[in-house]
Amino acid sequence: MLNLQQYDSLGAALRDALERWPDEICLIEADRERENCRLTYRQFRDAASPLAKWLQARGFNAGDCVAIIMTNQSKWLISAYAILHGGGVLVPLDYKLSAPEQIELLAHSKANVLVTEHHLWRAIRQSDQFQGLQSLTVLVTEAPAQADLAGAHRWEESKADGTPDFIPRGRQDVACIVYSSGTGGQPKGCMLTHENYLEQCISLTQLFPFWPGVRYLSILPTNHAIDFMVGFIGPFVCGATVIHLRTLRPEFVRGAFSRYRITYVSLVPLVLKNLEKGLRLKFDEIPPGRRRMLDRLVAVNRFLTRRRPKLWLSRLLLQQVHEAFGGELRAIFVGGAFMDPATIQFFYDLGIQVANGYGLTEAGTAITLNDFNPFRADTVGRPLPGMEIKIVDSDAEGVGQVAVRSKTVMAGYLDDPELTSETVVDGWLMTGDLGRIDSTGHLQLLGRVKNMIVTEGGKNVYPEDIENAFEGLNVKELCVFAANFIWRERSMGGEELIIVLRAESGHEIDAGLVQELDRRNQRLPDSKRISGYVVWDEDFPRTASMKIKRPVLAEAIRLRRDRARSVVKL
Repeated sequence: MLNLQQYDSLGAALRDALERWPDEICLIEADRERENCRLTYRQFRDAASPLAKWLQARGFNAGDCVAIIMTNQSKWLISAYAILHGGGVLVPLDYKLSAPEQIELLAHSKANVLVTEHHLWRAIRQSDQFQGLQSLTVLVTEAPAQADLAGAHRWEESKADGTPDFIPRGRQDVACIVYSSGTGGQPKGCMLTHENYLEQCISLTQLFPFWPGVRYLSILPTNHAIDFMVGFIGPFVCGATVIHLRTLRPEFVRGAFSRYRITYVSLVPLVLKNLEKGLRLKFDEIPPGRRRMLDRLVAVNRFLTRRRPKLWLSRLLLQQVHEAFGGELRAIFVGGAFMDPATIQFFYDLGIQVANGYGLTEAGTAITLNDFNPFRADTVGRPLPGMEIKIVDSDAEGVGQVAVRSKTVMAGYLDDPELTSETVVDGWLMTGDLGRIDSTGHLQLLGRVKNMIVTEGGKNVYPEDIENAFEGLNVKELCVFAANFIWRERSMGGEELIIVLRAESGHEIDAGLVQELDRRNQRLPDSKRISGYVVWDEDFPRTASMKIKRPVLAEAIRLRRDRARSVVKL
């Protein structure tokens, strides 16, 4: 890989990567069973240069902000490189947001240029808030020939002849404005510098290196902090290959593993959990004799790799399982929300390493990562190289707020010095997450500060901890609340805990499920037992990283349901 210590900006590092590995494949865009494009590093450069020149010819300057609202595809990365080459600031926005939400973030970021897909641009134009975007230069991809673009330019035609000027940037200059998913409220635009990204890439590749020939499967949206780093910057500065899928239907995702012999992939916990469920169903379909053999091989692998992974051995013992993942999978990266240790253990027993991590947008993506030295399913790993972690205001059990200090911590929130000063204190990022550091230096997370519940007995209870006890319950989703968090008319005294259940499609919350709920509940300490449940008939609102938007869900329940009628007592 490139020596990133020698670079001052992402643009400079990416420019040199395109020169260093001209004939290596950098990007494949696949749609179902066909490939839309396959680009070498030289071809990628040749596709981005005319766009960079076109922007500069229209007055694009260093520091100008360009928003990208697109699904995973080659044009996303080509546009991003053209912007960074010209000294611009990227504003990657979530294409799943509503048009009014996107317009709000475009205005907040003061974006000069927008790159988006035709159907997204059409939705934005139809929004009541559209009038505030009249000064934007808009580039639209994949627009039909006769489409009315309302003054926007076709991305495919936005080209100019000549070599674009490379505009150098400093390490402390802002490279991206990334909007923290959070759980609602005012926009929080994290200003991430070139140094933030360069240092993060150095840390991650020390534990999980990339090189020419490595193939990374990009499933998470590229605007997601994890995939922007691990699915763009990291592979490119190492000469590796990124595979973008235009469809996320499970059968085509599964097919991509074997078709492209995938080396790495990043997933959020919800997707990994669904993958586990699918594997367990397949295992249950195996004839009894073969199933007993599989179970024995899994047990042998578990014993021989109980301390550290032995990938060669696992591939030998469980060849068919590994071939289903392409035969060359080295690790699945997972983060963005709480990950059930039992799921991590399930995959590890099969010889598939799940590198469980913890991070925040404000910290430049990852803070800790499990390095399998030794294997631990119950933690989010140790701090990455260059990361300092401490626990603030810890209680008698060592639980307190996690704070982090490193060169990856953001420069601050855009136009919000007050929130910045509350979040970054004396150089330490106050994460808002509760945890403790064990004797081996591993971080264990126990919840969010704002979700913490103080019981009548003075005990601190964390909803995520309770939810873990109900993991695997036959429902689509579940979420634990303090009753007073939803129905605020009462004081915090005598607080009760409730669980909100979302049934699987076509199913109901029946007597058998309630009995299982009650059985598990009785195993919990008194301070963690739920007193009742609420049945919810809509999918839970989630952030881009699939975290439940707890305040949004609570508000929806509060508005639609009276407490006395909605809570079923256990």
